[in-house]
Amino acid sequence: MKNPLLFIAFSFFCATVFSQDVIRLQSCNNPLIGKQVDSLKALYSKDGYILLKEASINMESEFEMPVIVPLTQGSWYQFIFIGDYTSRLYEVRMYDWQERQVIFRQNKWGEIDGNVISYTYVPKFSEFHLMKPVQVNKQK
Repeated sequence: MKNPLLFIAFSFFCATVFSQDVIRLQSCNNPLIGKQVDSLKALYSKDGYILLKEASINMESEFEMPVIVPLTQGSWYQFIFIGDYTSRLYEVRMYDWQERQVIFRQNKWGEIDGNVISYTYVPKFSEFHLMKPVQVNKQK
């Protein structure tokens, strides 16, 4: 009776020791990005857009931050990704529910658009879509 319990306890310990590190979501408190967000909100609200969702989170360099959003067929959506202005590469990919890539946008540091990736999308089907933004920080 002691051996099975010891084995279970040992296997649980091994699972926790060898498990991967988890990136915890943390809110982004960068005042420069906050000003960009506020000005873009004002700009788009003047054009009649309504803010559906907003997420402000810190991202780790070279790690995708997947976001799943439900989209309605035929509706017009505007997506905006604002990366850390000190990064050298910004990229957003969007996939439909069948895992087909429907959007790919990439900006590099020093380009006109800088740290902002903005794109419109009209889904062909009402289904969930997966966005995968990523940024690569400069080596310090």
